[in-house]
Amino acid sequence: MGTKAAVELADAKEQGYYSIGRAAELSGVTPKMIRHYESLGLIPKAARTLGDYRVYTATEVHALRFIRRARGLGFSMDEISGLLSLWRNQRRASAEVKRLAMKHIAELDAKIEELRSMRAALADLAQHCHGDDRPECPILDDLGRLPPAG
Repeated sequence: MGTKAAVELADAKEQGYYSIGRAAELSGVTPKMIRHYESLGLIPKAARTLGDYRVYTATEVHALRFIRRARGLGFSMDEISGLLSLWRNQRRASAEVKRLAMKHIAELDAKIEELRSMRAALADLAQHCHGDDRPECPILDDLGRLPPAG
């Protein structure tokens, strides 16, 4: 559609475009998030029909699936933007993609370690809590403790 005159939604569908609802179904991304990704520039501004309905190409739906998968792997929006640029660039070096993936793995490892530490501390506190009708609770005591000055 791009430079062509806008058409009715039915005509756009016949030309291979998808409504936002259908693009959402095909990509697994909600219409709200599709509009959000569009506003961030992760996908191009949607073509519009005469009735001002957004319509999307198969390529844009594919990009939405890419974004959903990258989000599922924990990449940030900035990282996804970079990955999309690399994905769209057929002359890219895979070394850059691997570097981004390895950096993200290191960040995930740090988060995993932080979560393990938090879990261990909370498990220790829970083990010392009687969990009965008494008001004494080492969990609440610990949470209410002031941090050391310094």
